[in-house]
Amino acid sequence: MVDQLAEAHIQNALENGELDRLPGSGKPLQLDDDSMVPAELRAGYRLLKNAGYLPPEMELVREIREVESLIARLDQDEEREQACARLNLLRARLQAQGHAPSLLLERGEYRAKLIKRLDKEGPDR
Repeated sequence: MVDQLAEAHIQNALENGELDRLPGSGKPLQLDDDSMVPAELRAGYRLLKNAGYLPPEMELVREIREVESLIARLDQDEEREQACARLNLLRARLQAQGHAPSLLLERGEYRAKLIKRLDKEGPDR
């Protein structure tokens, strides 16, 4: 019943030209691949993403990358040792949640590109 009502409203809007000249009209949709997210979490994750927030495990991965970037810039001193301890703690938290960092994220060209992108976007996406 709700589907029929929604379809009727859409059809009416189309006939009245209310949907003409919408942003992105005639362009392909940009659909996110959320196939790796469990079905029961997809709606919640999409809401968080649209609001500018990451799921907790992705926020943890982002924080791990920030600490790794910091460590790369620090000299061998007490501050670097503290950052390494923080990194180990964050990695342990991620593993405790049942998520192991992907090998793609651990090394290689993909990791470097991801860190560069996260550095550009910053924490206030």
